[in-house]
Amino acid sequence: MNSALLENIKSRQGFWSADRIDSLAPRKIEEIEFHNLDRKQSDDAAKQRDELDMHANRKWYCVTENSRRYTDRWIKRHAKDKVFLDYACGSGQTTLRAAREGSSLAVGLDISDESIKIGRQAAQIEGLTERCRFVQGDCEATEFPDSSFDTVICSGMLHHLDLDAAYAELRRILKPGGRILCIEALAHNPLIQAYRNRTPVMRTEWEAQHILGVPDALRAKKWFKLGEFKYWHLAELGSVPFRNSLAFRPLLALGSALDRVLLAIPGLQRMAWQFTFELKHPQDD
Repeated sequence: MNSALLENIKSRQGFWSADRIDSLAPRKIEEIEFHNLDRKQSDDAAKQRDELDMHANRKWYCVTENSRRYTDRWIKRHAKDKVFLDYACGSGQTTLRAAREGSSLAVGLDISDESIKIGRQAAQIEGLTERCRFVQGDCEATEFPDSSFDTVICSGMLHHLDLDAAYAELRRILKPGGRILCIEALAHNPLIQAYRNRTPVMRTEWEAQHILGVPDALRAKKWFKLGEFKYWHLAELGSVPFRNSLAFRPLLALGSALDRVLLAIPGLQRMAWQFTFELKHPQDD
């Protein structure tokens, strides 16, 4: 394992000062404030989240079983004995999963100090603190040494970033032979986009304006080889209104069967809610 990476992580177990946060671009300060409120574990924060109805969109995630299984299989296949990065880790559940799957080191990076606190607490509870570390940092300028990571997950977070800066930084910290899995919402479906436009409180101003389209993923060719693209959740969304009824599971199964057909059709694929795509280091190991 890279000793420089270990020293880097060891030196970054504190949190950013107020002066450092104040020096950030306004959009990054907004990200910290938004996600700290989203994850802060206090009654006042919970009350504020309820008043803003920040989590009203979570009902849609009841249909994401197939994409989650795909991601879990990908981690199981690519995390074992690897140095793993959960890039913008949120509460750290994917970081912890990589550690459970046998990664030699799983690192969670996030700009939100509340997210890092939650990840560290969870790692301690599970007895994973030796192989699972969390660091507060800027995903566009991670401060990690070059060629630090074998495997990276970018789950629902690229649209929070300046995409060219993120791709360049990911390329810098990825080892030769390394690979990245990106899981993102898609911007092409006009009905889904209309829902986003009607619910601005659920996302920062920057992320609302930077949901990825397929061309955004294809831009990564400047830095990476492109791997498998997959499209998820179109007909399945029709089962969401029935999520609390006995009809939900049969309707979800029907939607999944339809999606296997519909989302194999070029063009129609872009109407999906989410997509996943792989990025590979251009230099094979």
